[in-house]
Amino acid sequence: MRGDDERPRNMFSYVRPEERVPADHPLRPIRALVETVLRELSPRFASLYAPTGRRSVPPEQLLRALLLQVLYSIRSERQLMEQLDFNILYRWFVGLELDDPVWDVTVFTKNRERLLGGDIAEAFFAAVVSQARARQLLSAEHFTVDGSLIAAWAGQKSFKPRTGTPAAPPDDPGNPTVNFHGEQRSNVTHASTTDPEARLAKKGGEAAKLAYLGHLLTENRHGLVVGTRLTPATGTAEREAAKVLVRGLRPGATLGADKGSDAIEFVTALRAAGITPHVAYHPSHRRSALDEETSRTLGYAVSQRKRKRVEEVFGWLKTVALLRQTRHRGARRVGWRFTFAAAVYNLVRIRNLSLAAVTP
Repeated sequence: MRGDDERPRNMFSYVRPEERVPADHPLRPIRALVETVLRELSPRFASLYAPTGRRSVPPEQLLRALLLQVLYSIRSERQLMEQLDFNILYRWFVGLELDDPVWDVTVFTKNRERLLGGDIAEAFFAAVVSQARARQLLSAEHFTVDGSLIAAWAGQKSFKPRTGTPAAPPDDPGNPTVNFHGEQRSNVTHASTTDPEARLAKKGGEAAKLAYLGHLLTENRHGLVVGTRLTPATGTAEREAAKVLVRGLRPGATLGADKGSDAIEFVTALRAAGITPHVAYHPSHRRSALDEETSRTLGYAVSQRKRKRVEEVFGWLKTVALLRQTRHRGARRVGWRFTFAAAVYNLVRIRNLSLAAVTP
């Protein structure tokens, strides 16, 4: 018999959000990992807030919400709040009851400086890496470093001369007509008025764009990220960032890198730090900076094969985490987001590896 299409009239629900989320939902193991990390960061959170005054939105809930934004590719914090208002799964993950009001979107704006000043993204990332180390998922000997451009939240029309005569009034203030033909533009003579810290750069034969350069250090066993850094997009930024990221690696460790790192200065610096360079050969160089004794070893071949894993991380960050083009301005904010997204990637990877270990 056909049922009646009646509108529901129940005003109350006696089912908790916890009971509505399936026991095998993929967010459950991530939530357990996040809770361990947040408990570890609790003393740091306490130091960021005054001991008296009106209670704020708990930083733990803010970070869980931002983690959902990365995981589910939510474009903006305003859209995140809309989803959090009616999505029971999101409410359960963040820690809100069904009747709890969602926050105004300006909560993120007001707390961003606090999170930046407390280096919360770096601490969160380090705590996640510690979780991976506790599960013996990290290699202590073999690593890969690479960098990729992250487009800035600034258009080419904002790239204007640093000095000179004032330009004529635009024909359309909202979208002026600009002709770059025949104009010599560089980071020395020009800067973006929208994001002055962004630099005009290109990589891999693509057109030049205003961007930052994000760097990752990954271990070769499972492709987990163990180091992040964001720098201005310059020609030597990848090698300089790599020197910083490899600090703390044990002597004898190997480091894979792309052909842009095939430079005598970089290879010499790695050897001085006790690290074996496994950089790719640059075809335009008459002679590689890497000696044949190293490049002919089995370990070098393995490093070159494993090197693609760092590209998989960048692919995830740019598609799922929506970091192909940042929605923040300034190196501090873009770097915070980049590091936090890398931590979220590690959480997903740790969950998958842990599930694979227990699956018969």
